[in-house]
Amino acid sequence: MFSVKPLKPTFKSYLPPLQTDLKKGPQPPIKKLEAKLLPGEIVVNEVNFVRKCISAESSKDDLWGKLICTNFKISFITHDALPLQKFQYRSRLLGEHDVPLACVEQVVTVNDAKGKQKVLGSNQKLKFNPTELIVYCKDFRIVRFRFEEAGPESAKKVCLAIAHYCQPADPQLLFGFEYVGKRYYGSAGDRVNGVDRTGSLQTPLFDRPSEWDREIKRTGASEWRVCSINEGYAVSPSLPEYFVVPVSLADQDLKQYSGFFTAQRVPLWCWNHPNGSALVRMASIKDPAQQRKLDQRICNGITKSHPKRGDVLKSDLDKTLPNIQDIQAAFVRLRQICVIEPFEESEEKWLSSIDSSRWLEYVRAFLKHSAEVVYMLEGKRASVILQEDEDRDLNCVVSSLVQLMLDPHFRSLSGFQSLVQKEWVMAGHRFLDRCNHLKKNDKEECPLFLLFLDCVWQLMNQYPAAFEFTETYLTVLSDSMWLPVFSTFLFNCPQQHAEHIREFAQSKNIPLGEEKALRFPPVWDWSQQFTLKDQALFNSPLYVGKGATCVQNGAVKTFRRTKKNYSATLRGMPSLRNGMLGDFDSLPRRNSLVLRLRPDFSQMREAVESPSERFFRDWFSRPPDLQGLLLPQLLPSHLKLWRLYFLRWVPEAQISQGGPITAFHKLSMLADEIETLQNQLRHYKGSTPASTPSAPTPQPEQRRMYFKASSPHDPSSPPEYLTSTFPFSPVGNLCRRSILGTPLSKFLNGAKIWLSTETLANETV
Repeated sequence: MFSVKPLKPTFKSYLPPLQTDLKKGPQPPIKKLEAKLLPGEIVVNEVNFVRKCISAESSKDDLWGKLICTNFKISFITHDALPLQKFQYRSRLLGEHDVPLACVEQVVTVNDAKGKQKVLGSNQKLKFNPTELIVYCKDFRIVRFRFEEAGPESAKKVCLAIAHYCQPADPQLLFGFEYVGKRYYGSAGDRVNGVDRTGSLQTPLFDRPSEWDREIKRTGASEWRVCSINEGYAVSPSLPEYFVVPVSLADQDLKQYSGFFTAQRVPLWCWNHPNGSALVRMASIKDPAQQRKLDQRICNGITKSHPKRGDVLKSDLDKTLPNIQDIQAAFVRLRQICVIEPFEESEEKWLSSIDSSRWLEYVRAFLKHSAEVVYMLEGKRASVILQEDEDRDLNCVVSSLVQLMLDPHFRSLSGFQSLVQKEWVMAGHRFLDRCNHLKKNDKEECPLFLLFLDCVWQLMNQYPAAFEFTETYLTVLSDSMWLPVFSTFLFNCPQQHAEHIREFAQSKNIPLGEEKALRFPPVWDWSQQFTLKDQALFNSPLYVGKGATCVQNGAVKTFRRTKKNYSATLRGMPSLRNGMLGDFDSLPRRNSLVLRLRPDFSQMREAVESPSERFFRDWFSRPPDLQGLLLPQLLPSHLKLWRLYFLRWVPEAQISQGGPITAFHKLSMLADEIETLQNQLRHYKGSTPASTPSAPTPQPEQRRMYFKASSPHDPSSPPEYLTSTFPFSPVGNLCRRSILGTPLSKFLNGAKIWLSTETLANETV
């Protein structure tokens, strides 16, 4: 064979090479899809070309973008705008499409071609490439992502990362530790250990004696004192370092008694009635042989603290109220109904399903028992001891509701926050376990705090003018449980808080300053989540507080409601004629509570009524004093499903231009106009003859109402549209009607949804 050498090119070009880098014109910059990260937040994994499902009916409105998993959240970044989305309140911690990892209940991966689905747990393997990711959230959202155009390996890695990071193995792996360490300890400023003690935070944290002293003076509890025997958590690990006890009980005696109580939790003072009766909470006594002796000594101490030496009554909540397992079971059933079953509010089947979940039954039970305790304190003028085995669950709910019904201070915004801080956070409610932040033990999970907020909403719904805050505030407060950057809902007790932050600071070599402890910010600093404008959504335009003002004959005077100011029709009940009921009303007015207090319904026919029945009948026969005692209406027709919380992500439940928000909008504008006129009148009255009478209008961000009144100088039109879910939007959050034409409940075999990860771990895929 002959080898042929390749010929060398002989052509030579004498022209200059073509310049391809010449600018043909200004090119619009392409904005990269990058997640906004908080201090201490890092990107774990990400995948491009992901489709977020917006509608269950078609894919034309779906959004394309990048799905990112960080150590704090699931973030979807897109250039596209949500369809039909004209408003959404803005969080400073989360983006429009973000879901905190602590809010993730279950992660389900789907492969269409193989017809497989798998509930992912931490450190599990995925044997197929997912074409779809479904995220079930603890706030009732369902979020769906499709991976048709994404890289299969990248999609799998993101799904596994989300499943892993939403189930931290240790509390110190919760994002809040990294966040606080980076944000508050790497820069100079006025903040001390993460908490701005000199700032605008008005809510007491009850972690120092002075704040307990102020509460004692506010309630007039002169025979009670601040006790410091638990400094350094020397007596009980679940009690606060400082709490209030009777003056007559010495520290040495309390230390001696503590060993006989469950978890060494000696009795705690909660609140004092103006008549001298006190509300006290305590754990059960472990040793039956010491039961009578200790009960007598504790009761003697409480009796001596009563100015009239009143009786002491005990209420055992473990025997009278549902336990945490019953409450959790009811919640799971309610969640299935609200999220999985087709929403048909008018259908009897759907309504009966809500009733059969027993959630509203348990709400009614807690309100009823709290009202009975109110009668003991106010009607019988007796002190009450709330007893529960560990004094950390049911006692939190009942003690808070009793104080809410009796003390108008706790119906103000700052007062309500101090109530939660005092009776839940410092009293040692196990938020870490009950919220199941670590997803270790489903048996410990129970939405007790949500149950409490639902009870508060029922009272607010019946007496809207008695509360300074709104249901939006209650909903946002509940959502904050899933933001692990605040200390409020992150730990089981103050001692656990102190222990973990001390260990974390030592492991990271963080300088701690004077207090020798790294401190998380409390959730009560709302400026960390929302602007002042968005915080105005917390303010009720109907609130009638002690400091409310009115204008009478051109003068601004303090507003004092008297009984003649009220209309009985405002309470949703028929009016009384000369103090007597009409023929159509065969029972006492708003008598549901009276009926339910009877131990035997056959006794209704008796002519003689008990003192408790007379107390409730007398109260319900009069118009309510919004700055006094409030009692709940307890007939089934009076208790409603909290729609804004449970149905806000259901598109079918959304009412365009309807719902309570329409009245809220009009009332807010009216209240804002009144406030503006009052400010102008004050300025006019305080001005000298030589000065101009025209008053400057307060800036919009300084006014209390979110919706501002329009004026000739600053015209403002109402929002383009309002819906019953305002300020939340169900668009793109709950696509449950079908998945590729298959009903969601059937596709995921119904009962498998929200089962424990352990139950599904052994399933073959």
